Amino acid sequence: MDRDQLIELVPHYVAMFLLVSLALWVAREVVGEIGFWPELAIIIVVVVVYRPVVMRLGIGPSGWE
Repeated sequence: MDRDQLIELVPHYVAMFLLVSLALWVAREVVGEIGFWPELAIIIVVVVVYRPVVMRLGIGPSGWE
């Protein structure tokens, strides 16, 4: 992996981090304290779903193809 590929990936990992943070915030606002395992499940869902959605939208980095 070269420097250009890493630079291309950085915005996607930042977006993933922000989406996870937003999803956890929303879950806590709606449900209240949800515990470790449900939070981990939310994180896994966001991370697993992010890549296929971004690739389907055509905005994924070339390293994910």
